[in-house]
Amino acid sequence: MQQTFLFGLLLVSTWAFSQEKQGLKLWYNQSSGTKWENALPIGNGRLGAMVYGNVDKETIQLNEHTVWSGSPNRNDNPAALDSLAEIRKLIFEGKHKAAERLANRVIITKKSHGQMFQPVGSLHLSFPGHENYSNYYRELDIEKAVAKTSYTVDGVTYTREALASFPDRVIVVRLTASKAGSLSFSANYSSPQRKKVFATTATKDLTISGTTSDHEGVKGMVEFKGITRIKLDGGSLSSNDTSLTVKGANSATLFISIATNFNNYKDVSGDEEKRAADYLNKAYPKAYATILTGHIAAYQKYFKRVKLDLGTTPAANLPIDERLKNFSSSNDPHLVSLYYQFGRYLLISSSQPGGQPANLQGIWNNRLNPPWDSKYTININTEMNYWPAERTNLAELHRPLLEMVKELSITGQETARTMYGTRGWMAHHNTDIWRMNGAIDGAFWGMWTAGGAWLTQHLWEHYLYNGDKTYLASVYPALKGAALFYVDFLIEHPQYKWLVVSPGNSPENAPKAHGGSSLDAGTTMDNQIVYDVFSSTIRTAQLLGKDAAFVDTLKQLRSRLAPMHIGQHNQLQEWLDDVDAPDDHHRHVSHLYGLFPSNQISPYRTPELFAASRNTLLQRGDVSTGWSMGWKVNWWAKLQDGNHAYKLIQNQLTPLGVNPDGGGTYNNLFDAHPPFQIDGNFGCTSGITEMLLQSSDAAVHVLPALPDVWPNGSIGGLRAWGGFEVVDLQWKDGKVVKLVVKSTLGGNLRLRVPNALKLSNGASLKVATGKNPNPFYQTEETPAPIVSAKATIKPLELKATQLYDVPTQKGLVYTFVGQ
Repeated sequence: MQQTFLFGLLLVSTWAFSQEKQGLKLWYNQSSGTKWENALPIGNGRLGAMVYGNVDKETIQLNEHTVWSGSPNRNDNPAALDSLAEIRKLIFEGKHKAAERLANRVIITKKSHGQMFQPVGSLHLSFPGHENYSNYYRELDIEKAVAKTSYTVDGVTYTREALASFPDRVIVVRLTASKAGSLSFSANYSSPQRKKVFATTATKDLTISGTTSDHEGVKGMVEFKGITRIKLDGGSLSSNDTSLTVKGANSATLFISIATNFNNYKDVSGDEEKRAADYLNKAYPKAYATILTGHIAAYQKYFKRVKLDLGTTPAANLPIDERLKNFSSSNDPHLVSLYYQFGRYLLISSSQPGGQPANLQGIWNNRLNPPWDSKYTININTEMNYWPAERTNLAELHRPLLEMVKELSITGQETARTMYGTRGWMAHHNTDIWRMNGAIDGAFWGMWTAGGAWLTQHLWEHYLYNGDKTYLASVYPALKGAALFYVDFLIEHPQYKWLVVSPGNSPENAPKAHGGSSLDAGTTMDNQIVYDVFSSTIRTAQLLGKDAAFVDTLKQLRSRLAPMHIGQHNQLQEWLDDVDAPDDHHRHVSHLYGLFPSNQISPYRTPELFAASRNTLLQRGDVSTGWSMGWKVNWWAKLQDGNHAYKLIQNQLTPLGVNPDGGGTYNNLFDAHPPFQIDGNFGCTSGITEMLLQSSDAAVHVLPALPDVWPNGSIGGLRAWGGFEVVDLQWKDGKVVKLVVKSTLGGNLRLRVPNALKLSNGASLKVATGKNPNPFYQTEETPAPIVSAKATIKPLELKATQLYDVPTQKGLVYTFVGQ
């Protein structure tokens, strides 16, 4: 007993000590070396940089959000239309592989398969005589969005700070020394770009200019300009043709400005030199302290909206790389909080209003030819990037994606018309900065019509959180166009008579029964996405009082869609036929879209489908690529199994190479597919949120999937549908002790909680009955599944909950306490 008591005191005291010492920092006692995935990311949505923290030869690798190969182009294949009927005939005859071969010839593009997000280059800082050093330390403070490196040489402490200023739109690097006159270094650029020029100016600016690559027959026409200007305190500054040299300074501040000629996806007529100079000339006169203060304030406007505390143990006293190695075998809840907030940090840093959406690598890439071109894979990865946006109170950062969807709804009209003979618009499984919509990479991957359709659900989700009908009216054409495509594209299945998508596929997977072909008619994910597109368009039209006849058409067609099926292995079928293999461990589990992010599968409304979803996840297994494990955290949270969700967090927060045949996490906490893909970071942040709060099943569900390892904790700032914000949520021993909710729109607040609550003034709460009258929580009735005669599906036992209805008024705050 005494040992237990003393250990408890140690935990409490260490908790307090670590919270004060560590905060939310990624810190290390060694530099990145040559490994890019060890460097630390900073960004302001427009500019991104990876700070290596190397001592004598520092590297700051640079990106700008519009530096892409190519130029405005289209990649539709008009040959598709003439062969569409034949492809469908082959699929319905069970000749899936023959259909795939034909699709490869007539549907997959003969032009560009998408352009590449490319780096600008790197700024190199060389410090003579700094080869031998001590007291090394580097960190990324994600509460301030500042990277820092410090070390000692010959008794002098050198410190570097780097930030990507949000208000000033430049990268700033501050170099200081503890002894006056001790700072000497040189600076020069390098770049993997083939067309580039390095120079210095008469005013001793260091410049890089260039043009991005031609790629797959598309001429590179993005022109970029980078300027580095140094402000000195003491010492001297000299230059040669391609570098600057500082000698004997007290301190130095480097301003890095980068811009391009990109205006939008169809216009590259901007003046990159003027833009870069304007940003630099506006920022340069400011003192570093002023820039730092303004930067932190602009960043924290977003970041400080959410606070998470799961507790801290002595494990938090170690560097991040050590904590990663130990996480699966130690109790380190602070690392989960840090990783959670790191996901929010990455979204703030890579996606800002007016900019491009976060791509496969956010805004950070050092390769001229990056994996998968570092573009937008819209059969899961791009959508996953934005799952944290609304629920973790970063709604403004959703806008770049929402704008991209509206642009795709324009470019995708020609794709729909020329390739499939339909009205409306569509996109396949990939796009890029030029908003291409054609099918790429081969029919196995690219013959999927639902990329644009899935993206439209982000337009609808944004409304569910903010209730802004003016906004909803602005995106209705895109929603309607996505629905209109399927009105024309759906075809009756000759055997089952349901309306199905054909050709379609279940992304990147293929059953052996189909000869290894991914093409099919009426795959579960296709059916679910069309159901959602029709439902959200119906709701939007009704809210706006528009298109009554079109609404009737959509309702009729929706009623004829194929329902979900439960197969012979008690699984949710991935395909219309019962051909799933229980030993299939494919990373895509796309047919669980209906469980998350959709709302079609529910523990309370569709218990059989809910149980079948769990069986599917068990059969697929846990360890997979990084982003796949991130999605699985969300699914297990929706299944209300917090312990299993936490197991997936452990799998994901494992150093790359430890999980056999799977992904994990790099030392800088970047997600490892491998290679690096940022979607896993965002997916896991979303999943942790879903463990603590859900609002997709007719109620605000508090602590739906709390794992045993988080018995006590708190979170504040999460958002729920209908304009509800959870200002403060505190729990102890798995029970809610305090809940504060702000109602920004008014309306009924239906709460599902693990224990009895009352208002803080002692008033009791009304037990909820019937349907939730709040229109934001209207749920469509999922069609009953078709269940195999061989199945023995049984509904799962659910944890007991309390369900309350609380009428709220707009702008008021409601405080509840546990009983």
